[in-house]
Amino acid sequence: MIDLKARRSPQLIAELRQQIEVLCQNEAIQAFSRPLVIMEVCGTHTASIYHYGIKSILPKQIKLVSGPGCPVCVTTNDILEKAMAVACRPEVIFTSFGDMMRVPAASGSLLQRKSEGADIRIVYSPLDALKIAKENPSKQVVFFGIGFETTAPTTAAAIEKAAGEGMTNFSVLSVHKTMPEALRLLLPDAKVDGLLCPGHVAAITGAAAFEFVASELGKASAVAGFEPADIMEAIIAILQSIISGKPALVNSYPRFVKTEANSYAIAAMNRVFAPCNAVWRGLGNIPNSGLALREEFAAFDALKRFPEVSQVTGADNPACCCGSVLRGELDPGDCPLMGKVCTPESPAGACMVSGEGACSAFYKYRGLR
Repeated sequence: MIDLKARRSPQLIAELRQQIEVLCQNEAIQAFSRPLVIMEVCGTHTASIYHYGIKSILPKQIKLVSGPGCPVCVTTNDILEKAMAVACRPEVIFTSFGDMMRVPAASGSLLQRKSEGADIRIVYSPLDALKIAKENPSKQVVFFGIGFETTAPTTAAAIEKAAGEGMTNFSVLSVHKTMPEALRLLLPDAKVDGLLCPGHVAAITGAAAFEFVASELGKASAVAGFEPADIMEAIIAILQSIISGKPALVNSYPRFVKTEANSYAIAAMNRVFAPCNAVWRGLGNIPNSGLALREEFAAFDALKRFPEVSQVTGADNPACCCGSVLRGELDPGDCPLMGKVCTPESPAGACMVSGEGACSAFYKYRGLR
């Protein structure tokens, strides 16, 4: 059993900070003409970094930036408009994780549609949605499938269960995405020197899924946990890798992440889903970065069950800077809407809604609330 209190110990944090200070004096780090940029691509990392004030205690030679690590944040308004169109159908009970309810699109939000009478319900698992479908056989129950490799296997399990039981009133609006192809697109062009690999995703895919970051893209990387000591140890591993001159992947989270994948979860995901192109907020259309239902499970695809919804479109708010934040180009505090037009109570974009969003974390932990 890990002592989480010890992983937050001020003494341990001070010791790790001192190690980072020493490493930053190395000539390989000093040679950088700008701060060394380390990106995290996990929303939980983003929240932890702001929560524990990690940015404020790092040497000036290191800059932490957020990437596309929040699945709610990277879901485009086009998809949200389609989701609302499905949810407003009289025969539908629409189910979703809570974070998606308040994400604003041009025509409103799922929460607004619920207040107008649509039967929209918050669930904590796709199996909850499956249970609702069994209890309401005269209704079509749709689950809004959001998330990366972490949540896709549970959606796959629910679809397999529905198929095995011959259910005809359950379907999924799948916008599940996978991380590797997004990183292949983003990192070569980004001014990023090191990557904090997502611990939750790696627990499913295995650390080896991110070896390409070093071997193909030449970026030092480390799989990190979520306690402050975990994150700082991963930063140390990245600095050591850069100093060595041989970029490598280090698994700094071995208590939960193994080299190999969770074969059961990956097999379930692969049985139900196949790679497809997917549009990410701020990144555009990325080939093979999404998960579409395989042909044998097409009956559970909500967009095929309600094909007219595919014609619904929607554009992102041009004033919102979420795209720049998700590319690591803009700090949330530099957005002109922050804390003025855009607040958690009246969000201008998805990054202010989700608990894993960079703007939400900045607002909450930088004293703006």
